[in-house]
Amino acid sequence: MNGQSKDPREEVVKYLKENLPEIWSEGRVDCRQLKAVLGDLADDGQERYGLSWAGKSECFRHIQEPTTMTLKPDREESVDFDNTRNIFIEGDNLQALKVLQKSYYGKIKMIYIDPPYNTGSDSFIYPDRFQETQDEYMQRVGDKDEEGNLTRDGMFRKNSKENGHYHSNWLNMMYPRLFLARNLLRQDGVIFVSIDDNEVFNLRMMMNEIFGEENFVTEFAWRRTDNQPNIGSTARVKEYVICYARNISYLKLNKMKLTERALKEYRYSDNSGSFRRAILIDKTRGRHYYKIKTPRGRILNGPWMIREDEFRKLEVEDGLYWTNGSDEQPYGKIYLRESEGQIPNDFLGIEFGTNQQASVELEELFGKRFFDFPKPISLIKHFTIISTNDEDIILDFFSGSATTAHAVMELNAEDGGNRRCISIQLPELCDEGSEAFKAGYKTIADIGRERIRRAGEKLRGGKSPLPPFAKGGESFQSSDASGGDFGFKAFKLDESNFKIWHGNIHTVEELMEQLEMFVDNVLEGSAQENILYELILKSGLDLNIAVEKREAGGFVYYVLGQSSQEGIVVCLEQGVNEELIDAVSAAKPASFICLDRAFKGNDQLKTNAALQFEREGIDFKVI
Repeated sequence: MNGQSKDPREEVVKYLKENLPEIWSEGRVDCRQLKAVLGDLADDGQERYGLSWAGKSECFRHIQEPTTMTLKPDREESVDFDNTRNIFIEGDNLQALKVLQKSYYGKIKMIYIDPPYNTGSDSFIYPDRFQETQDEYMQRVGDKDEEGNLTRDGMFRKNSKENGHYHSNWLNMMYPRLFLARNLLRQDGVIFVSIDDNEVFNLRMMMNEIFGEENFVTEFAWRRTDNQPNIGSTARVKEYVICYARNISYLKLNKMKLTERALKEYRYSDNSGSFRRAILIDKTRGRHYYKIKTPRGRILNGPWMIREDEFRKLEVEDGLYWTNGSDEQPYGKIYLRESEGQIPNDFLGIEFGTNQQASVELEELFGKRFFDFPKPISLIKHFTIISTNDEDIILDFFSGSATTAHAVMELNAEDGGNRRCISIQLPELCDEGSEAFKAGYKTIADIGRERIRRAGEKLRGGKSPLPPFAKGGESFQSSDASGGDFGFKAFKLDESNFKIWHGNIHTVEELMEQLEMFVDNVLEGSAQENILYELILKSGLDLNIAVEKREAGGFVYYVLGQSSQEGIVVCLEQGVNEELIDAVSAAKPASFICLDRAFKGNDQLKTNAALQFEREGIDFKVI
């Protein structure tokens, strides 16, 4: 546990070392040897099909640059922090994706994002800089106001079409985020990205590179409006949702419920129930020829859709439906009771919701419309239905008004599911002339959190809308009588609780100053709970891991997991004693983690503790 985020290259390096040891020389990949191994598959030519733009090479440096940042819990903003499994993170989504790598690598089933469309008036974080800490960068360029919030003129800049790097800026913003998002997906995971005409082509090309062209699933066309403008040459009434799988060979989308129109097809019935007809003879698609005698004695030769043995089996099992009249033909029977629904298609009409409907949904919760073009709940629910099952995790790292979190909670309430949602939203300031700002919401993150509170209260059957800023804290319970989870843990992306060693030391005096500062490596004023969740994250544990607070020898310690014998014990106190060490040792946890200051220079106690834990088979870590 080095205090940094997971390096996305780790898995690739591990695979190459295990499977291609011959390409390694003195800890580096010998590209000539790799080319020799690949043979004709290797191509080092300059001319090839692909997408290139100004700054693309820098994207990989941004991806590989680790972060020491952490997530600090905010109980005041949360709803039922200790019981809920939903998460809301306020902060830069690129840094947040890096922070989540260790805990959620390969665990997310579905990602949905609605990023800036790059219309020429969008504002987004640009450029990304990592050679200095985020706090240093924001202070240097004046990107924080007096209360510590990001300013609109700082991190958020309009990407004008007159800019010479108009498309490049957007691609540089998106590429690292999509790359890191892919790492979080399960092998059977899927990502949906909303986009319009401005960048749909570049997005497809970019995702082909990141996810692999073979993992393209479909491009949904969604009719976003139930009316249309009457200006220009054509009315633009649709947007797109690009869908890719992490690994197409593992992907299995769920079927949709049958529509009223589809149900009408099951208009026939027999003793086994309602059924619809299945075509057995087709002059275009049929491939089999054999003679069948109809009930009236006619002979049919085909071409048949099924083999003769399959047809004879249907005859024996009463699986045929014969039409009457002169055009006597057999059909198969597809029973309604056997139907699992219909597969999703790539056109989504207004029955899946529109921007206008989404605005009304927000207005019903807040009393006013705060967003011009939000996404409707029904659209996100559709993607969630076809791609997730009970207990799956959904991620949205352009959370905006928190439609995804709302949709997940509503779907769980409808089908009894236990899906979890992780939402990430930048603390972008609301425009001072906006209705949201006038209503008291300073940032987009404020609106998102408040929406989840209000939606949860409504789903629990409470009164809605709630009073302004009805923060959860400990006064709300996220679960209703049926056990639904309508709360969320709020976190804020922030600097580490531990002092960061700076390598730019030039003199002995500077070195001695650093060594003196690191006698205690914890930043002054760091709360125990903040340190605890940083250790949870950087140990690769789920943010929803069970945390039980206990006491021994006058000191507090935490048990992570369902029981101390199965989990991890963490102690963040100073100057612990033998009584605490004995209590932890008797519980026999898998591991014990403490800060170096726990022993306050008592090397004898530290040595004895290490020997005692070793005898009990307890992994002992000192931070």
